[in-house]
Amino acid sequence: MVYLVEHFYSIQGEGKFVGTPSVFFRFGGCNLRCQDFGEYFVKGKIVYGCDTVRAVNKEIFQNEWKRIENEKVLIEILDDYIENLDFKPHIVITGGEPMIYATDSIFYKFIQYLVNNDFIVTIETNATIKVDIEKFSAYKDVIFAMAVKLSNSGEPYDKRVNKEVIKEYINNTSYSFFKFTLDRGIIERRAFEEIVDIVEPYPEAEIFCMPLGDKQDIIKKHDKAVAEFCLIYGFIYSDRLHVRLWNREKKR
Repeated sequence: MVYLVEHFYSIQGEGKFVGTPSVFFRFGGCNLRCQDFGEYFVKGKIVYGCDTVRAVNKEIFQNEWKRIENEKVLIEILDDYIENLDFKPHIVITGGEPMIYATDSIFYKFIQYLVNNDFIVTIETNATIKVDIEKFSAYKDVIFAMAVKLSNSGEPYDKRVNKEVIKEYINNTSYSFFKFTLDRGIIERRAFEEIVDIVEPYPEAEIFCMPLGDKQDIIKKHDKAVAEFCLIYGFIYSDRLHVRLWNREKKR
């Protein structure tokens, strides 16, 4: 059973492909909650968690969760976006945590369609969901943007870090990268040590660090500290360009 929360055409705002025209498919559901990432007041309730709360909290946002009965529905959505384009946009599969659907036939057939038709596909994932990539071989041709969570997410280590999954993703794809969300607090504590613990076995993998925040004023609280952190340790700074341009506007 696959749920799609939203889809839209925009630029990629963070990570390796920042600024790239992309079609986004945001799927509902996540195996983490990341309670310490933010506080949101929605529909008369205070909700804690990540900035994609609509893709995590089905109870509150159930009207926005569309059940997908067939991969053709997803393909038709994509066709509508690319009909008047003279190029193939990047495809971003995001959530929530899209890899909770990794072995679902509808989700996987959509991934197969994308790679078989030569789209560049990024799956944004927390890298905790194990999948046999030898068996589900279409994943060899996607890029995993591994947003592994650090302690500032509020999740316990053994739930947010799965080194076996990270190894599976990196060793079975031609290119995947790390993407960490930092704030001033974790930088002052032990961000470097936490990142090294995760990335040390993969010296060739690119490491992007971006400031916490889904609003311009929140990003501004952390961006310079993250940039300076990257200058000290040689990581790649990633801004959140979509937030800079559109703040909290939906479908951006």
